[in-house]
Amino acid sequence: MILLAAISLPLGYTSSKEYAELEWPIDILITIVWVAYAIVFFGTVMKRNTKHIYVGNWFFGAFIITVAILHIVNNLELPVSFTKSYSLYGGATDAMVQWWYGHNAVGFFLTAGFLGMMYYFVPKQAERPVYSYRLSIVHFWALITLYIWAGPHHLHYTALPDWAQSLGMVMSLILLAPSWGGMINGMMTLSGAWHKLRSDPILRFLVVSLAFYGMSTFEGPMMAIKTVNALSHYTDWTIGHVHAGALGWVAMISIGALYHMIPKVFGREQMHSIGLINAHFWLATIGTVLYIASMWVNGIAQGLMWRAVNEDGTLTYSFVETLVASHPGFVVRLVGGRSSSAACS
Repeated sequence: MILLAAISLPLGYTSSKEYAELEWPIDILITIVWVAYAIVFFGTVMKRNTKHIYVGNWFFGAFIITVAILHIVNNLELPVSFTKSYSLYGGATDAMVQWWYGHNAVGFFLTAGFLGMMYYFVPKQAERPVYSYRLSIVHFWALITLYIWAGPHHLHYTALPDWAQSLGMVMSLILLAPSWGGMINGMMTLSGAWHKLRSDPILRFLVVSLAFYGMSTFEGPMMAIKTVNALSHYTDWTIGHVHAGALGWVAMISIGALYHMIPKVFGREQMHSIGLINAHFWLATIGTVLYIASMWVNGIAQGLMWRAVNEDGTLTYSFVETLVASHPGFVVRLVGGRSSSAACS
């Protein structure tokens, strides 16, 4: 599937849908792979020896089911050849379905799936029980109920009906509550174990990932507010927001989980070098902060410059001038991005 994607996309065979560019034969292969994954996961849950299902598996189950629905509905299309198809939806409806899919692919793939990891690995590495199991259940049901409605905030000031844009904005703002509920639950799990952060870089990865999760899930609802979005949309601020989640939350929780598991897989007491893990942590953290902060500054500058008008109503700045003003931020972004990738390498 990945090989077909690497061949077909450079050749121009694409459905043109963001995050769903692959053409219909590959979409079918993705569905087959995902069904196989679902059978393995839910089959394992059915064969369990204990009645209780830990909340981490609730998040994994919701992520598997919802991503399957999103993929199938968004990729309903009419094939006209082996390499070309057209969406069954038209115009604003197609855009709405696309961002119902696009935002919730982030919500259930990159949020719910990784929250499942958080609820397992943070208590395990901290050697503490999860702070509040009741809060984790409330977090789960609130998150999956609210997240699915937030997609329209990607379509502010477009042809999408205004009521749908407003609904997306309101649901995005409400979404802050369960998001921060999960972040607080993870952080508070370290109650009585904060001293471990001095000597445990793996736990540091997991905790800093939660800090980035809290930051990006505050920023997202704020950017969904129409008046804020009027400034931020199409600018580098959006890129900074996405990477606060991708590099700060998703990457760091994954790295911490891997560092926790690898010694157990190979029957060792700990990783080969704690010093290298420390170096990895600081390179990744500093690089991510440089990356996202430079994009925030660039985004606000771009938004203000694009909206500036002279007394006669003409634009004060050309697009090239905004690009020149953004150049220092691009340099910082390059340095931060290279630092993060070098750390992972």
